[in-house]
Amino acid sequence: MDGVPGISFPGIAPGGTFTYRFPVRQSGTYWYHSHSGLQEQSGLYGPIVIEPAAGERFPADRDYVVMLSDWTDEDPRAVYAHLKQQGDYYNYAEPTAPEFFRDVRKQGLRRALAERRMWNRMRMSPRDLADVGGATYTYLLNGMTSPGNWTGLFKRGEKVRLRFVNGSAMTIFDVRIPGLKMTVVSADGQDVEPVVVDEFRIAVAETYDVIVEPADDRAYTVFAQSIDRSGYTRGTLAPQEGMSAAVPAMDPRMPLAMVDMMGAMSSASLSRRERMPEGRQGVRAERSAHGLPERSPPTSLPMGEGGMAHHARSEYRNPGVDMRVDMPRTNLDDPGAGLRGNGRRVLSYADLHTIGGPLDPRQPNREIELHLTGNMQRYMWSFDGVKFSDAKPIRFRAGERLRMVLVNDTMMNHPVHLHGMWSELENPDGTFLVRKHTVNVQPAQRVAYGVTADAPGRWAYHCHMLYHMQAGMMREVAVA
Repeated sequence: MDGVPGISFPGIAPGGTFTYRFPVRQSGTYWYHSHSGLQEQSGLYGPIVIEPAAGERFPADRDYVVMLSDWTDEDPRAVYAHLKQQGDYYNYAEPTAPEFFRDVRKQGLRRALAERRMWNRMRMSPRDLADVGGATYTYLLNGMTSPGNWTGLFKRGEKVRLRFVNGSAMTIFDVRIPGLKMTVVSADGQDVEPVVVDEFRIAVAETYDVIVEPADDRAYTVFAQSIDRSGYTRGTLAPQEGMSAAVPAMDPRMPLAMVDMMGAMSSASLSRRERMPEGRQGVRAERSAHGLPERSPPTSLPMGEGGMAHHARSEYRNPGVDMRVDMPRTNLDDPGAGLRGNGRRVLSYADLHTIGGPLDPRQPNREIELHLTGNMQRYMWSFDGVKFSDAKPIRFRAGERLRMVLVNDTMMNHPVHLHGMWSELENPDGTFLVRKHTVNVQPAQRVAYGVTADAPGRWAYHCHMLYHMQAGMMREVAVA
């Protein structure tokens, strides 16, 4: 059962009621939220925990939900209007003149000018890490601000399970607990082979269960900083109420790297970027005012690095598409911009292995490829350059096993959520990796996952960044 007005049901009228009835077929950590009128941004959401009938595979002495979210005092419709007027309205970290002179000292005048010229000609920014940030957002942990200091109690030596849920509208968080290792045991409600990390990135709509074992009678800070480093939220694990630990400084804001724009370019090619000031190798910046029509590359794309991408014709000469990645990367071991090489053990999708393997062992009998497209300056978002209101439904045949391929032709992360069916993420060689309901696709990245069409009906398929979905990055999936 689902709750998307206009697709799966008419919606709940003001003053009305609706009873959701569904069989509980799985256990784990999940959440619910409104799919109407940007209400998710206003707090209409909450966690759902389903306990296994036979008990947890990884038992713990304490069990806490840690729900991360973003709050704004603005009307969500005003936030969206600001973004439509100016895509970087809330971005207070764009490159500045003093930073240019710093780059001149480090790189030399020629290279510094070439880099600025490249970004300016494409009307893009290496600082587009988040559309909405701390300029309007307050970040919350279980509905509390950092001074509120949500506290989870423990006794020394106990195992504590923390069920992290990212219920944000737009914020990707990087989470760590200084002084404690975290053992990740579940992703999107599905048990995984335990993996020990210092930090993990949690995209919008994802959930991760971790187990920690505090060895000392002291407080520990649960620290979650936004991907753009415009703010953070924190809570505390402690043996008694009223305690707190030092809050770490936020990491420096790291700009997007060339790999986030060019994908699977070789390091040798990247080192020549000062001779390619427009950055046109590996990525095509398309402007309706000047670009000429181009021929679509070959339709096949090897899973290995360096394959040429196939772009739908609707991506060309389209004011809603400002970039196309010709050679997307397929690496799943990259923790992402801002986390690379930070000296901590950071979780990546390559670390996740769902216990028990895929639900459906069949090989896919067909493949559907979609490109995540947009124009950041105009704040237009879509699949294959076609916004939701103009798109036809994607049709699955009931019972079939198929492969969905997503190629991110933008420089932003897109956590893509398919309602009603599991997404079984594959390694680049096509083998099963991890079962999820939301798959975050990094900039200039290609991912593939198997889907079994075992849920007849009409389902939403969308980027879980609320304003991306609102702007058009959504499709209907019809299973019959």
